[in-house]
Amino acid sequence: MADGRISRLRFPCGHRSQLSRAKLSSYIAAAVLVGLLVAASLYYRSRQARHLADNDTIVIADFANSTGDAIFDDTLKTALNISLRQSPFLNGLSDSGAAKTLKLMARPPETKFTPDVAREVCQRTSSKAYIAGAIGSLGSKYVLELHAVNCQSGDTLAEEQVTAGSKEKVLDVLGEAASKLRGELGESLATVQKFDVPLAQATTSSLEALKQLSLGGKTANDKGYRAGLPYYQRAIELDPNFAYAYYGLGILYGGSGEPGRASENYEKAFQLRQHTSEREKLEIATTYYQNVTGELNKSAATFQEWIESYPQDPRAYANFTTVLSAQGQYQKAWDISRQAQRLAPDRVLIYINLAAYALALQRFDDARQVLQEWQERRHSFAGVEEMRYALAFMGDPSEMADQQKWLAGQHDHLHYALASDTEAYAGHIARARELTQQSVEAAMQTDSQESGAIWDAVAAQREAAYGNAAKARQTAAEALKLAPQSQGAEVEATLAFAIAGDTPRAESLAQDLGKRFPLDTQMQSLWLPAIQAQLALDRKHPAVALNLLQAATSPLELGEIQFAINLSCLYPAYVRGEAHLAAGQGAQAAAEFQKILDHSGIVWNCWIGALAHLGVARANALESRTSQGADAEAARVRALAAYKDFLTLWKDADPDIPILKEAQAEYAKQQ
Repeated sequence: MADGRISRLRFPCGHRSQLSRAKLSSYIAAAVLVGLLVAASLYYRSRQARHLADNDTIVIADFANSTGDAIFDDTLKTALNISLRQSPFLNGLSDSGAAKTLKLMARPPETKFTPDVAREVCQRTSSKAYIAGAIGSLGSKYVLELHAVNCQSGDTLAEEQVTAGSKEKVLDVLGEAASKLRGELGESLATVQKFDVPLAQATTSSLEALKQLSLGGKTANDKGYRAGLPYYQRAIELDPNFAYAYYGLGILYGGSGEPGRASENYEKAFQLRQHTSEREKLEIATTYYQNVTGELNKSAATFQEWIESYPQDPRAYANFTTVLSAQGQYQKAWDISRQAQRLAPDRVLIYINLAAYALALQRFDDARQVLQEWQERRHSFAGVEEMRYALAFMGDPSEMADQQKWLAGQHDHLHYALASDTEAYAGHIARARELTQQSVEAAMQTDSQESGAIWDAVAAQREAAYGNAAKARQTAAEALKLAPQSQGAEVEATLAFAIAGDTPRAESLAQDLGKRFPLDTQMQSLWLPAIQAQLALDRKHPAVALNLLQAATSPLELGEIQFAINLSCLYPAYVRGEAHLAAGQGAQAAAEFQKILDHSGIVWNCWIGALAHLGVARANALESRTSQGADAEAARVRALAAYKDFLTLWKDADPDIPILKEAQAEYAKQQ
């Protein structure tokens, strides 16, 4: 500005020498002074306008609706929240944080966020401001107001008033007002312009569809994932192009244990992602690459872009960790989860993830501490209890007794399946079969056929591994009949057929999986190598099996499996161990089976964890036969100890299990 002021001074042509140097200096000094004053004024005003800082949190109140039209109830708050979420500058209080605060205030979860309630929640959560909205009718027009208020002083920080010419224009003008409010609260013009998709385009032009989305979110939060499904489905019926409704439906199906249905909706959301804001585009894309195509590297790269654009969004960090865990990068997943926790200390899924990653890293004390941190913050939560159960299973007998009581009180398909795995781990195959049947029946009652199919397929694997090939083939076939299009059910059943020696069926299914999921990282580099290696073993070709398993290397082979109860059964390591046994390589086989035992925090109560003890025993017995002198005797001693470990674990196992009879005979021979 100073340069502009000076350039407007005009001197008579050819007469500059007539001005005294003193007078010229005074003109220049005055111009500079004016420029500095203007610049200072603008700087001061820009500082005054920045009412919020990057790490400040805001609370959004419910709209005051005086129109008499119920369509605006909840809908406009949802719309405003979506509009403001486009901003990388504003940070809204999470639903879990709001719910926790209402509980501390002794108010029911359905309490309306009036300005008074919003201000108290704002104060209790150390947020900076709350935004209150109102809508009223003026003839055929609608008047909307937005007020951003400092929740400590009560001072108005910014306000907007706009008029919509009709009901159909309400979302448009609300989005415009929200954009202006962002700038008044201190966001830079550059980011407002960059992240400012019109509200009707970022969501839907249908108020009724948006209302259903709002009701679905509230219902899912209050009553669980499945309770919210009908609302999201209705939103899509009202607007078949409502991308974020498809994405939300995918989230609910995923949380209900239906990854196949979740993927269908994620794919539809991805196809329609141009009808969303920039943040939602990134969110949908990361989920699509992770859960539909299975391209973990693409998903990770998109998460990095999300974090760069929205560095204060805890969901970007928290969701990124699920890709890292699928890649077996548990330490990095732990570190980034801690960042998410600092941004959103009241989100339970972050604590569940932290506990899972600590278990995967064999840091059981850290897992216990994380669960204690959550317990001090909030009441019990199913996912937290499952982590607590896993922790108890891996070495705390007193805690395990309490967790067994907790598990016995659960009657949904997930917990029946968890109990079934525990019984099978101890060799109680008859009881495990009963619990698997209960898990499938419970899944069917809640329209969760895919989950039931996966539990059946896992049961088929252990039947095959324990020596009951006919039962394994029957159970695997039942799994495929329940959910023929499920990736999880098909891949688990395919491995079961391979272990059971049904080579033609396993080969056919493996070819189908390869065609259906050509880009899927885990399918191509973990599942199919394990299945094909098992088929090579069935043909007595251990060298071929070992060559096939080169694709499944660490850390990927340790990666979390999305549809498993535990993190992973480490199938590649188990099949590799069996291949080394078949190849007469005792030391290498022992190392693979020991890898499974050393990663109990990943394996949990999977049947492979039990048979890994027997694998170590057999590997050392083989080494004792192929060695001489002291080396042979040392291997024999190790084999005896490992056999004893397995037989102690199965001390009260069902006596007719074929692999148990084999182990008993082998142990007797070693003595």
